[in-house]
Amino acid sequence: MDQDPAPDSAAPIRLMAPDAKEHARRKREVIIALIGVLLIVVLTWVELKLLGVNSYLFLGLFNLNFILLLVVLFVVARNGVKLVLERRRNVLGSRLRSRLVLAFIFLSLVPVALMFYVSAKFVQTSVDYWFKTQVEDSMEQSLEIGRAFYQSAQARVEQRGREVLSQIADNHLTWGGKSMDAHLADSQREYGLAVIGVITPEGRDQNKHPPQVFDRVWGEARGKIDMDSLRKNPHYVSVVLSSAGNDLIVGILPVDEGKTGFLVVGESIGSGLMYKLDQVVRGLDEYKKLRKLKYPWKMNLYLTLGVMSLLIVLGASWFGFRLAKEISAPVQAMALGTERIAKGDLSVRLEDAGDDELGSLVRSFNRMAEDLEAGQTRLMNANERMGQQYEELERRGRSDAQGRIGTVNKAAEAMLGIRAEQILGLKAQHLVQGEFSELLKEALVQIARNPSAQWTRQIDLPLQGRGARFLVNVVGLSSGQSGQTGQSDGTGLVAVFEDITELEKMQRLAAWREVAQRIAHEIKNPLTPIKLSAQRLLRKFGPANQDPSFAECGQLIVREVERLQQLVAEFSNYAKLPEPEMRQGDLGPLLEEVVGTFATAHRDIAWTLAADPALPEFPFDAEGLRKVFMNLLTNAAEALEGHEDGAVDVRAEYLAQEERARMFEPYYSRKKSGTGLGLTIVRSIVTDHKGAVRVEEAKPKGSMFVVELPLA
Repeated sequence: MDQDPAPDSAAPIRLMAPDAKEHARRKREVIIALIGVLLIVVLTWVELKLLGVNSYLFLGLFNLNFILLLVVLFVVARNGVKLVLERRRNVLGSRLRSRLVLAFIFLSLVPVALMFYVSAKFVQTSVDYWFKTQVEDSMEQSLEIGRAFYQSAQARVEQRGREVLSQIADNHLTWGGKSMDAHLADSQREYGLAVIGVITPEGRDQNKHPPQVFDRVWGEARGKIDMDSLRKNPHYVSVVLSSAGNDLIVGILPVDEGKTGFLVVGESIGSGLMYKLDQVVRGLDEYKKLRKLKYPWKMNLYLTLGVMSLLIVLGASWFGFRLAKEISAPVQAMALGTERIAKGDLSVRLEDAGDDELGSLVRSFNRMAEDLEAGQTRLMNANERMGQQYEELERRGRSDAQGRIGTVNKAAEAMLGIRAEQILGLKAQHLVQGEFSELLKEALVQIARNPSAQWTRQIDLPLQGRGARFLVNVVGLSSGQSGQTGQSDGTGLVAVFEDITELEKMQRLAAWREVAQRIAHEIKNPLTPIKLSAQRLLRKFGPANQDPSFAECGQLIVREVERLQQLVAEFSNYAKLPEPEMRQGDLGPLLEEVVGTFATAHRDIAWTLAADPALPEFPFDAEGLRKVFMNLLTNAAEALEGHEDGAVDVRAEYLAQEERARMFEPYYSRKKSGTGLGLTIVRSIVTDHKGAVRVEEAKPKGSMFVVELPLA
């Protein structure tokens, strides 16, 4: 099969593309078939004329087998030559096809050769037996016996007719008289004749016995005898008749050389003997004709066996070609696809080759190509991002030698809460005050002395109502050195700000969790026996001891132990928060439930809830968020205690900026009874949801807690 040209990069590679000249090839096959049929007809007609036989079927089959043999030999030779040429040209897959074809041919040769040998022996023995000389001799002898029987019967009929004529002459009987009629009747009975009678020279019958049978027999015999010739040349004539299941020999003897008339005598010789003798004659003639075709017939059978054997070999070779094509076509396609992938075309795909191992191999190749293409896409995207980052680095905050700000990128605007158009051209000292201004001056001096140095510091900046910590890296921009001093000519500075606020918070939370876990472990074990011992002392010695300080001390121990146990429980909850169980759900019902609970418990506060009905469902841990909202609302309720017309969205106490920054740190609390772990647990739960919680300043006064939860 010829390969199609390589498809474009977007089209899949076909495993078995149809030949572009398929239509022309089929047309040639039809023409060859018509020529073969015409050759069969012409050869059959020529052989009929030359051999002089009428066996159209035999000669047609002979010529058909001969043509088929030529076609099979041509196809086998063509496939073999094609295979040899492909192997010499080192066509991909030709060696595999050669091995498979040769394997199938060798596997089929042994049984085919054995079958051909046995069948050829059988054909030779059978044909020789059919055309033995003994068969022909037997048929000729049978025919001679039949002929001798008829000759004997004819001679007997003639002899009896002459005896009747002799008796008529001896008795001087008159032809046509009554005595003549009686004598003929007696002769019929005496000799056992079927019919007897006299025919006058004019052709009239007389003295016939039996009359009806004689009329019928003579009517048939007269049609086979030339009476005019018999009158001119009177002699004995006999004919054989088959009538009413009987074979009759009818003899005609002239009387007085035909002048007086003719004596007709008929004798029955049995039933069907004449028909059987005719069958023997026709069979012998047909046998002699067929014997002329003995060798062509034998050759036809040999050719038939040869054609069948070669067809089996051809079928085996064709199956080998077919199987090799099914195996090598995917290999060729994968080789072409691999070559295209090596050239950089990763969009190549192979058509599915089925459900077998080759199909699995093709699907694996396609998956590999898809993975390579996806990897290339990721690399291109990463390269594009790196380019953008490089451009972003080029645009990062930069100042010139006089300290004026020359470039500010979008990230710096967002983190520092500034607008580029408002600060470009200003000096950095005018933008920042206090500690950072002094540190910036220090950086300028240090980099001016050592241009290759890098200045790195952590600074705290109050931004957008919250405290933020930044890691600042400052490097110098220099176009060269100034002559003898070796110092930088100072073309500017690049300052890179990295917000590490959340990172430090996470580090502090992790440290506090570890501390809480250790404290809870060390304190929890002795608390229970202390509490049990104090309670036992109160039960045993309390009623008998009249000193009131004993009971007060015991109860104080129990209360403090319980408070410590509560503190340990808070430590444990903070150190070992359970893994969140995320389930898809609606946050509105949970908020309504929590707010409803607080509205019932704190009727002196105006509880309002405005949940957006368009809020979509998203995965969250219901129990964890319940703790978050319970803790936040508890803080709100406690903050509003003792105030009239309180509402959850109005804070009774103002939280300073530095307090809001420490709001979520462990053990920070402004309440006397607080443990400082509530909001820390809130932050941990929200962080487990990959969200964020923060406190912001509410205008004109108060504080606002913001909980952000991702929807996906």
